[in-house]
Amino acid sequence: MSVRLDVWLWAARFFKTRSLAAESIDAGRVEVNGQRAKRSRAVTVGDSIRVRKPPFEQVVEVLGESEQRGPAPVAATLYVETDESRKAREVLAAQFKAIGPPVFRDKGKPGKKERRVIDKWRGRGG
Repeated sequence: MSVRLDVWLWAARFFKTRSLAAESIDAGRVEVNGQRAKRSRAVTVGDSIRVRKPPFEQVVEVLGESEQRGPAPVAATLYVETDESRKAREVLAAQFKAIGPPVFRDKGKPGKKERRVIDKWRGRGG
């Protein structure tokens, strides 16, 4: 039995929908055995799949085939992530955590003084 790549990625819960999996494959973010693949490529046990979802990248080995999307614990049995991939992903996640969330300085609507400065800059009023 062989399963299409886009179906397998969806069943293994790498993507929420099959169309998202297909878009990612078409964009070249998925490789099978080191080669760019088409969405209809057959996935077999033992294949190595590289999935790039920027900024993260996962390299997994296929352990099972499925055309149905099941619960997450069942989906996790379809593949095993390589040690190098897991370590690189954890290091990147730690770096992002250390940086912290982005800071937005939204002060809301301009006050009376700011409005006067804006009006003066636009050439309306004095």
